Amino acid sequence: MVFALVGLVVLALLGAVHRYLWRRFVGDTTAPGSPLRRAGTVAAFVLPLLSVGAMTSGRVGAPFWLQQVLAWPGFLWLACLLYLTLALLVGEVVRPVLLRVLARRDGAIPGAGARAVPEPATAGPAGESGTGTGTPADVPDGTRPRAEELVPSHSAGASARSEAAGRTATEPVTESVTEPATEPERERETEPAAGPLATSATAPAPATTLAPGPSRRLFVSRVVGGAAAAAGLATVGYGTYGVLRGPSVRRITVPLAKLPRAAHGFRIAVVSDIHIGPILGRAHTRRIVDTINATSPDLVAVVGDLVDGSVADLGSAAEPLSALRARHGSFFVTGNHEYFSGAGQWVDHVRELGLHPLENARVEIEGFDLAGVNDIAGETEGQGPDFGRALGDRDRGRAAVLLAHQPVVIHDAVEHGVDLQLSGHTHGGQLWPGNLLAELANPTVAGLERYGDTQLFVSRGAGAWGPPVRVGAPSDITVVELASRQA
Repeated sequence: MVFALVGLVVLALLGAVHRYLWRRFVGDTTAPGSPLRRAGTVAAFVLPLLSVGAMTSGRVGAPFWLQQVLAWPGFLWLACLLYLTLALLVGEVVRPVLLRVLARRDGAIPGAGARAVPEPATAGPAGESGTGTGTPADVPDGTRPRAEELVPSHSAGASARSEAAGRTATEPVTESVTEPATEPERERETEPAAGPLATSATAPAPATTLAPGPSRRLFVSRVVGGAAAAAGLATVGYGTYGVLRGPSVRRITVPLAKLPRAAHGFRIAVVSDIHIGPILGRAHTRRIVDTINATSPDLVAVVGDLVDGSVADLGSAAEPLSALRARHGSFFVTGNHEYFSGAGQWVDHVRELGLHPLENARVEIEGFDLAGVNDIAGETEGQGPDFGRALGDRDRGRAAVLLAHQPVVIHDAVEHGVDLQLSGHTHGGQLWPGNLLAELANPTVAGLERYGDTQLFVSRGAGAWGPPVRVGAPSDITVVELASRQA
């Protein structure tokens, strides 16, 4: 029931995010019915289906070829979804600022452009305000402007010139305005084309005054959407290149108080989370093996999550591991993904490839004890970690190095007197800001930290789970050099 509810929440969230992306990238930037809008709408339905298929095909036992077909587009789209959404959220901050800047430039914000002139209302023949032939409705009779003020001299008619010619020199000028005006004169006084007041009251606003609004919004939507798409896709492209290029080599020195002088400088090549699967196959394994061998380690430690699939599907992709070379051999412990893929079969297979599985077991190496415990995911199969079996009867006067996939078992390691625990599992977060979530579930996400008398080193891993993309957490193989304080 709980898993069903979680699944519904995840699907609802995916639907909401895809709806948001469609609106910003398609709905706001394309015309209804256009080929681009139709293509964007189809993609908004197909891409999430590919992602769901990529995540579930392996769990439901789909043919491996189908898993491979779905994996690349489905998992890559999940990474694109994350970074396109983050880029658009940044664009939501920029969008109103850009709109306001463009509006000020075009003079569309009140106070930034020309001041609007109020339109005087006139009473029409039926008593309605408008452009009728009546006198101004809101001006008292005693303060009405003279006809000369309403009608400019350059637009006077022929009848006005004849009236002026017939007047005597002694006729008072005011007589013409004190007498009641005839209807034709009133019509001339309020004629719409007669002067500036009539023009401002009756002429429609230019059609272009409303055009900048929609065009500005379209322009800004396309600019913000284009920038977000470029930033998001470039981030995913760079992160994919980092994974396909292969892990880099890091080196750290870890002093151990109990390590004898003879073991000073002992080098352990730590590799975790290789994740051989539908995307990262045999070529990926070969790159990792070549990188490890180039460091000439004394011992190789493969600390879990080697595969994402069955031996039948991925056995050949893991075969390059047989070429690992180290003076004291290569050792392997299970991770949680092995228990999704048939842990027992994989333990047998890596043994055939020349690795030494440490299933809650311990071996004595030159100057220290090397122990390994099963991953805690094995508890569902009765094969969980057993620290008592791996470390209970050892000589605590010797230094102990523990291989354990998940960092969360560090407290058990401290209790059993382990000097150094080597782990993986976190991927360093893999996709920023995934490191923030990883910090909530793990005591250490990446690097070396101390817990009491025990030191914990967590590798970021050499591969990737899900999207073959890493952002802010580059893949690595780490050479841990043990240092004796007696040296």
